[in-house]
Amino acid sequence: MKTLMVFDFDHTVVDDNSDTWVIRCLPGQTLPDSVKNSYRKGHWTEFMGRVMNYIGDQEVSPDRVRSVMETIPFTAGMTDLLTFISEHKSTIDCIVISDSNTMFIDWILRASGLQAAVDQVFTNPAKFNELGYMEVQCYHSHDCDRCPVNLCKKKVLELYLSEQADGGVEYERIFYVGDGGNDLCPTSCLRGHDVAMPRKGYTLEKLLARLEGQEDKASLRAKVIAWSSGTEVLEELKASMQS
Repeated sequence: MKTLMVFDFDHTVVDDNSDTWVIRCLPGQTLPDSVKNSYRKGHWTEFMGRVMNYIGDQEVSPDRVRSVMETIPFTAGMTDLLTFISEHKSTIDCIVISDSNTMFIDWILRASGLQAAVDQVFTNPAKFNELGYMEVQCYHSHDCDRCPVNLCKKKVLELYLSEQADGGVEYERIFYVGDGGNDLCPTSCLRGHDVAMPRKGYTLEKLLARLEGQEDKASLRAKVIAWSSGTEVLEELKASMQS
């Protein structure tokens, strides 16, 4: 029986937001108010499309964007955790579900040599068009009213688990490691022996604490263990493999 590690990416695997980190590739490292103020709640991916358009308009090359993205710092202990996972692929599967995009995540993992740890990345598709502008598309459409329009992480996780089950893969335990509000929805499909791991001091920890405090805890069956470094996640993972 295998263990499944599910990671969010921004403020979880990396210690910043990849979508805002990219602004460092601009000469003045800042966006004009016209772009900044165009964000609408729940429509981040569309906003990022405008950001990448502006970056293209400033004639920032794809190589420059990539080299800046490769400098984003990993969260403390995460490289050790991912290295351990890559060394135990026979017993650990690992996926990333993120509201970033395919190019950012791929660049960052490859630059660190950690892409071998991750079996699949579920995120918004991105590519450079013929003008050298990055285009970001929505991952999927869904009918969950709790999640951003482009991505319901619970739907992604449920589909992945059912496809794995069809292929004969059942997971003894699932660890869900995240930090944000959009990480709450997928924790509701975890079972009693699974573990939801919110980052200490971030939104997900507060939301899970509120759920735990309610009489009706039906939407949260998993054990909750907060973390502040990848080392703590690694300790939980190792302990579960020995139990």
